[in-house]
Amino acid sequence: MSSKELLYIEDALGHAEFLSKQCQDAVNTLQDPQLKAQAQKLVDKNRQIFGRFYALV
Repeated sequence: MSSKELLYIEDALGHAEFLSKQCQDAVNTLQDPQLKAQAQKLVDKNRQIFGRFYALV
């Protein structure tokens, strides 16, 4: 794997982690059960994406 490809994966990992944290903050603060459930789905999806990118390294 080239250094440019590794940088791309590192960048993607950072974005996935950031989005997961943002969604988790929303889960922790939202009161509406439907919105909270949707935010939790986004947390789970971003963790899944993070795991897939991490597996590439």
